[in-house]
Amino acid sequence: MASLNKEETARYSRQMLCPEIGKKGQLRLKSSSVLVVGAGGLGCPSSLYLTAAGIGRLGLIDSDVVDTSNLHRQTLHSEATIGQPKTDSAVDRLRQLNSNVEFEKHQVRLSAENAMNIIKNYDIVIDGTDNPMARYLLSDVCVLLKKPMVSGSALQWEGQLTVYNYDEDTPCYRCLFPKPPAPGTVTNCADGGVIGVVPGIIGNIQALEAIKIAAGLKPSYAGTLLLFDGLTGQFRKVELRKRKDDCVSCGNNPTITKELIDYDAFCGIKCDSAQQLKILEPEERVTVEEYKQVLDSNEPHLLIDVRPQLQQDIVKLDNAISIPLGQIVKGDGIDKITTLIGEKLDQTSDVKKKIFFMCRRGNASQKAVRELKNRLGTKIEDDNLEIKDVIGGISKWGEKIDPEMPMY
Repeated sequence: MASLNKEETARYSRQMLCPEIGKKGQLRLKSSSVLVVGAGGLGCPSSLYLTAAGIGRLGLIDSDVVDTSNLHRQTLHSEATIGQPKTDSAVDRLRQLNSNVEFEKHQVRLSAENAMNIIKNYDIVIDGTDNPMARYLLSDVCVLLKKPMVSGSALQWEGQLTVYNYDEDTPCYRCLFPKPPAPGTVTNCADGGVIGVVPGIIGNIQALEAIKIAAGLKPSYAGTLLLFDGLTGQFRKVELRKRKDDCVSCGNNPTITKELIDYDAFCGIKCDSAQQLKILEPEERVTVEEYKQVLDSNEPHLLIDVRPQLQQDIVKLDNAISIPLGQIVKGDGIDKITTLIGEKLDQTSDVKKKIFFMCRRGNASQKAVRELKNRLGTKIEDDNLEIKDVIGGISKWGEKIDPEMPMY
């Protein structure tokens, strides 16, 4: 039976004075365990306040290391811990806050092979992931093990939160999203950006929901969805559909069993890496080293940067011409490119007129090449054009060619 010593009583006294918590609720917190999946923008604030509140045992799962780009929102980490495993960085900080809590580090990528064995040891799961594959996996395992899952997300100025699988009426993730989104259609923080305070707000509310569940109180967002707009400062709460009787996970006759499924195949992409599209043939692409040779030779060519202007304002190559992919798809960009070919490239030489496309990581540039080739058709051969994209884009250029280039 858990008890509170003198130091713990003083530490938690302010929240024990809340009648909904009291000493009984605090003892329940001390006897409870929470697994936080992801020591990132959501997991950091969640872990911080769960630790401060006196949860008995806190597990953190994350396979990543701390990067400079994390620090504006992942506030458990610091400049001193860049390059360290996130689980180490976070737990070291949390121990300084409350040494009464038992911490467990899982420096692994959550997978169908390890999820059951990890999650079964905790009472509550906080979903701080940023991809559909992990969310489907977490939801399925929480259903099988009868664990509530406090799920949050944040992108740009907006955040969302709900509690899945709290009781027999609460839907699971599959009830709401039976099929995964098409690969390449989900934007994460790395691509779409996020205001650091937004995951902080959502992560804190995730901790609040977990504290209520652990203390024996009903969460506010089981069966409802919290929508937060940081630009307007508005919070909205919307009702969600009830649990579906025919859900393959939590329905009356589920087909998702403890053997689970291949989640990478189900979602069409691995969760632990940026998606790399394969639109072009190898001969339609060049490496950053090969493009550097073209650049150094002063060979006439066009380099088209197809990233949004917002990204180009952060960093770009000096010789790059800005024509965002959206303009190319609409057709306006095609007209600009054909005009540039006539103005910038020698029309009398028999040498191929070379056009290279660059984006952030080498996905949008492939789309641009394919779009231009489809639009130009036979003109490519008639005008002696050679159209290729630069593999890995500006990110690979910074990694391999110009290490001093600012990256984002």
